[in-house]
Amino acid sequence: YITPTAITIITLSIIMGTILTMSSSNWLMAWIGLELNMLAILPIISKPKTTRASEATIKYFLTQAIASAMMLLSSTTNAWQTGNWDILELKNKFSTTIMALSLMMKMGAAPVHFWLPEVLQGTTLQTALLITTWQKLAPVTLMYMISNNIQPALLMSAGVLSMVVGGLGGINQTQLRKTMAYSSINNLGWTIMIMALSPNLAIMNITIYIIMTTPVFLMMKNTSMKTLQNLTTTWTTSTATTLSIALLMLSTSGLPPFTGFMPKMLALNELITQKLTTLATLAIMTSLISLLFYLRVAYLIMMLTP
Repeated sequence: YITPTAITIITLSIIMGTILTMSSSNWLMAWIGLELNMLAILPIISKPKTTRASEATIKYFLTQAIASAMMLLSSTTNAWQTGNWDILELKNKFSTTIMALSLMMKMGAAPVHFWLPEVLQGTTLQTALLITTWQKLAPVTLMYMISNNIQPALLMSAGVLSMVVGGLGGINQTQLRKTMAYSSINNLGWTIMIMALSPNLAIMNITIYIIMTTPVFLMMKNTSMKTLQNLTTTWTTSTATTLSIALLMLSTSGLPPFTGFMPKMLALNELITQKLTTLATLAIMTSLISLLFYLRVAYLIMMLTP
């Protein structure tokens, strides 16, 4: 049991940590914000007194701590070379690469995504919502700030890899939280890929993803839905909820005429404008893979709804 005072302190720390990171211009302050945020969310992840929750907490802590260490290494190396702690002045090539990898690890993008499905599976739906939405804000903002200095090839390859991993990983899942984790990795892939060409588009992409994911998690929590099997039985008690989940899933997959189609279309448009047709084709293909598991969820619901 966590006392109301503790809950208030933890909530404030999580909010303050993210805001501190997002509003700082100095690497040390950004790092302090991320640490504050991480330390505050640990008791929330470990709140259910199960071995899975404890395991998830340890996994989350270790990955975030490694990412934080990489972040310090990168910013210190850069400060040592350029004499500058400014976020926008991350000019050293080694530093930008390490920083990009560290931020990808923080947000759970491939190839350093391994912790995300595991942690989400070990926690409650509320915490899973927090990790897939709020916890992405700070690292995405930092990546946005240094997007001019990161090599585009690194961002694009990590983006495509995240799309592939997110698509293939989600196909065989029966657990909804793991499915949502892979969906998150897949969407981060789009965000990271387009970050190289149009950072504003990347921010729009992640914002729309957050807006679409939040109601899905909240509805799952309300109907205490955990597996695909639960999904097939909930429509009898709450048809509107289940239908909404189906439509939101289709939207997240980027199927027209839903909202989720817009950022993907704009991203593809940007890729083609920059003469990156091969990359655009690859993105479309991986988007088809992920469409498979979104459609499966929607199909299960649609087929069973009278």
